[in-house]
Order: sequence, then C-alpha cells, then structure tokens
Amino acid sequence: MASTPDNPVPPAPRLIIVSGMSGSGKTIALRALEDLDYYCVDNLPGALLPAFVAETTRTGMHPRLAVGIDVRNRPQDLNQLPAILADLAQRGIEHRLIFLDARDEVLLKRYSDTRRRHPLTGEGVSLGEAIARERKLLKPVVAIAERTIDTADLNVHQLRRLIATELGMAGGPLSLLFESFAYKRGVPADADFVFDARCLPNPHWEASLRPLSGRDAAVRAWLEGKPEVGQYLAQVRDFLDAWLPRFEAENRSYVTICIGCTGGRHRSVYLAECLAAHFRGWREQVLTFHRELE
Repeated sequence: MASTPDNPVPPAPRLIIVSGMSGSGKTIALRALEDLDYYCVDNLPGALLPAFVAETTRTGMHPRLAVGIDVRNRPQDLNQLPAILADLAQRGIEHRLIFLDARDEVLLKRYSDTRRRHPLTGEGVSLGEAIARERKLLKPVVAIAERTIDTADLNVHQLRRLIATELGMAGGPLSLLFESFAYKRGVPADADFVFDARCLPNPHWEASLRPLSGRDAAVRAWLEGKPEVGQYLAQVRDFLDAWLPRFEAENRSYVTICIGCTGGRHRSVYLAECLAAHFRGWREQVLTFHRELE
C-alpha cells in the first residue's frame, strides 16, 4: 500500500536485542539506543518477546525497539531465543542481536571497582564461578549473535559512540554526540569541536544549586535567567547550524561536540542538553553524554 498524507504506511519495525556478560556494558548500550529514539526495555523474559513486539508495533508508534536479554532470564528462555527470533523474522520483524563481552579478568575488576553483585553469585558461589556459569548459560545467545563487541578496552563514551555509529544508525545521516566534561579532567580525546563555557556565570557558587546538575529544573532556570548564557548558546547553535552541513557533505558519519566547564556538572551539561534538544527537532541521530555525571 502506498503511503499518503491521509493514510500513511507505518515504518517497518526494527528490533535490536542487546545481550552479553554482566558488567560488559549492556546498560550503556541500551541508553545509547534510547538516545537514538529506540523504545528500550531491559531484562525482558525471552518468552514475552513476541508479545512485546506485537503490542508495541501494533499502531506503528514504536517502530524502533531495543531489548536487553541476559543471564537473568530463565535458562529455558535463553535456549528458546533462536527459535523466537526465527519466528519474528518470518513475521517481517527486522532484528539484530548484539552480544557484549570482555575478558574474565576485566569483568572481575569491574565488579571489584563498583562493588556490585553479580546476578549468579550467592552463598558458596564465588564471582569467578558465577562468570564461568554465565558464559555456559549464554552459549545459545552467543551462537546466534550478529555482532560480538569486546568492551574490555572501551570506556563509557567510546562504547556509546560505537553503538551509535556502527549499530544505531551507521550508514545514515550525520550522527551527533553532545558531550559535557570538566576541564580539570582534560578534554575528551575524540572531540571534533570544543566549546569552553567557563566564562559563563557558575551555579556552583549558589549553595542550593551546587548538589544539582544542569539537567535539573532549578539549575536550568538559573542559567536561563542570565542573558550572557542565552547569547553564548545562540551563537554556538548558529555556528553548528552553519557548519555541520559541510561535514555532512563530506560524507562524515559522526561528529562529537564537547562543551566544557570547571566541574562538568552545571553549565556544560545545560548547554549540551539545550543543543541536543535543538538538533533533535530536525535530526534523528542525536546523543548526549555527560562524562562527569556517569
């Protein structure tokens, strides 16, 4: 059926399944896909996947879906996942399964650093034993993964960038990442543009605002009340409006715009969010990452 203004044809649904070892970065990957306008659900039982896809795509309101499925599923659901995905393919649901992994020693260190509990640890089960058991349980998932990503040597924003460029929207229009950072921790190495916001009024010196971030309403209102902040934002926005199309014309697929301030919590976060909101008004592939808040 041809699409018309009065009878639009909904876009074909697209599903990304994010799986992997606990501690490998699945939550980060799902957040990156959420920034790319995917409707994301973590820890969905595999048996419910067909019903979830059917319900969320029934009206065409959510053509992009991302689902986290990992070892928290029942073993029988993990074993049935290949058959479930084959059935979805027969129904015309385009899907990709991405598996995130890292070396055992890296996973052990990440759990030691964060002091999180592995989902398979319990009385009498060490972390090393839990990781070994997890690898065994996830074998049916690894076997059908279209792409396995080793996250051992990736930091948070590198993984988000990889998801956006290679998995989220690779080959499409220009993708943008707006990243806030603190100058005291250095400028991000992969920045294409860097804007310094340290010249702007600092909410840090307001005691009530200090514990908040640039995503909080009170900080936003305070900054919006400063004329110089509005002027700075408008000029940066106009600069990017003028020059990003030139990058697109050169077949660039990804541009990282970094905004820094002293602590990376207030001014830079606010500006990154405002710029991202502006470009989301007419671009599909816009992400944000706040280095000092992650």
